[in-house]
Amino acid sequence: MSAEAEGRSAAERFREEQHLGVQPLGDLVALIEQATGIDVAVLEADQDQHGLMMRDPQRDAVFIGVACTSRPMRQRSTLAHELGHVLFTDVTDNSAGAWSHRSHEEIRADAFARHLLIPIEGLREFLGERELLSQSVLSEVVQRFLVSPSIAAIALCQAGYIDAATKREWLALTTPQLATRFGWSDQYRALRDESARRRAPQRLLARAISAYAEGVLSVQAIATLRGITRQEAEAELREAGVVPSEQPVEWADLTELPDADVDLAALDAALEGPDHDAAAPEVTAGEDG
Repeated sequence: MSAEAEGRSAAERFREEQHLGVQPLGDLVALIEQATGIDVAVLEADQDQHGLMMRDPQRDAVFIGVACTSRPMRQRSTLAHELGHVLFTDVTDNSAGAWSHRSHEEIRADAFARHLLIPIEGLREFLGERELLSQSVLSEVVQRFLVSPSIAAIALCQAGYIDAATKREWLALTTPQLATRFGWSDQYRALRDESARRRAPQRLLARAISAYAEGVLSVQAIATLRGITRQEAEAELREAGVVPSEQPVEWADLTELPDADVDLAALDAALEGPDHDAAAPEVTAGEDG
């Protein structure tokens, strides 16, 4: 089976298992965390770093991290791509993303991401029997499924709505261009602001907040985890009714304390000895020079 076929089959299976139908997907971070139990974080990273998946075979633990970016559609495709690696149990080399040589695993993860984000049947359900599609329809597809124009163009070509020449032409378009031309730049700006913010794994953050409420973790730790100021974190927690509980100090009952067996003989002997300071010679001002 080809990498494309494997990716499509896995995406369809994931949607079926999670009862997602063929509709557009919303918050991918929450979806991945809830569906798989995997911790996902949006992190500040170098410009060339998009995403990674790390697996600890000893603890059977997996972590997905994606970079903060002003390109929300890319972030979504990166999240879906890394989920593909997880489901295929790939052991990936983080440096293997160079386009000069795309491995079978990378091509398969690309296909999985595309079919997960914009399933062919969902596209057909949305467009119906439309013919001779224009860029305005491409914009509708991008806006509805929240994918890049290139991913949308590939899906439209696979579904038989456009030919290869139109696909090549549309591959050069960008989401900001379509959003500006067709009137949804405000929505795109909101998506961009969201994708540019750090985001901590939900389970980790929930445990941290619980520890803060118990009075065993500082508010600064939560602020650092979220990438906000201490004052912002404290204000949000207080508004939500989350305040650290005061840990009661339990004093021991004196009757429960053990008897102290202290030998003071050496101290008594020292106190009863001669007063050496009293025998010290007096020093006059003249002798002091």
